[in-house]
Amino acid sequence: MGALVTACNTDQKPQATGTATTSSSSSDTLATVGTAEIVYINSDSLLSKYEYFKDARTRFQSKTEKAEKDFQSKAAAFEREVQSYQRNGGSMTVEQRASTEQKLAQRQQQLQQQSQTTGNQLATEEAEEMKKIYDRVEAYLQKLSQERGYKMVLTYSRGQSAILYGDNSLDITEEVLTGLNSEYDQEKEAAKTKDTTATKKK
Repeated sequence: MGALVTACNTDQKPQATGTATTSSSSSDTLATVGTAEIVYINSDSLLSKYEYFKDARTRFQSKTEKAEKDFQSKAAAFEREVQSYQRNGGSMTVEQRASTEQKLAQRQQQLQQQSQTTGNQLATEEAEEMKKIYDRVEAYLQKLSQERGYKMVLTYSRGQSAILYGDNSLDITEEVLTGLNSEYDQEKEAAKTKDTTATKKK
């Protein structure tokens, strides 16, 4: 989630970059931080506690496991065919062996293509799902920033951040999580109501 850095007012230059300093020559930076125009969120907490992300991860894991089981089933069936050929190949004619080996080679190639295609498809779907999550968080941060007067929202992830220190008063992670999860709960309730209404009409 390191890419999640939202400048909420692009007309003004950032007044601080990362850690606030106590130097007497940094009065502008201190003034900006003092008015909380620059805040940050903990991206680790955001991802682990955002219900939409957890639901999306569960859906993706389920889809991945299903694809893996399907491939393993086909791979096991192919292995049985190979073992059968190894047992019975000696009693086949030259033409039968050539035909069987050709079919097995084709099956192996199909399995390899399926594995690659499925892997690419899952990677694409994962990237699209992550984009949806980023878009949802960014849209909420833009709305919140307009309400609170934030000029910039930084992201903090332990061990992978330019923010080596930030005062806890600037951490809006819990507030953002509360708002995001509230919006998602409302969406789920609306979808549930819509499904119930549609079912009754049938």
